[in-house]
Amino acid sequence: MKGRMQVQGLLLLLALILLAATTEAGKNKKEKVKKDGSECEDWRWGPCVPNSKDCGLGYREGTCKDESKKLKCKIPCNWKKKFGADCKYKFESWGGCSAQTGVKTRSGILKKALYNAQCEEIVYVTKPCSSKIKSKSKAKKGKGKD
Repeated sequence: MKGRMQVQGLLLLLALILLAATTEAGKNKKEKVKKDGSECEDWRWGPCVPNSKDCGLGYREGTCKDESKKLKCKIPCNWKKKFGADCKYKFESWGGCSAQTGVKTRSGILKKALYNAQCEEIVYVTKPCSSKIKSKSKAKKGKGKD
């Protein structure tokens, strides 16, 4: 019983040390923001608006009390474009090819939402099934030489 209490005490001490280190790291991040000339901590950020077309480099506007800022941002120009640059997902492996639709599907679970973005918890993406005609034609050529 005495040994178990010592282990619990040690775990509590480690948790307190970890909490103190995390709090100190958080203070350092806030100090970096203040070097930017702003003491405001409750920034509200809008979506990334591309400079031209519907993807690529752009800006997002932020407001906090009477202050406003613009930050550079980037919207991906690939299949991730429909989720936006501010929603980060963890995707599972591709599923099998559907004979009915000719596509395979996989889902992604929201990992992180940046800049107060409104993100879907789960997203689904599809892509066409790859045709293995190339490898079959190579195999046929190899058989013909014998």
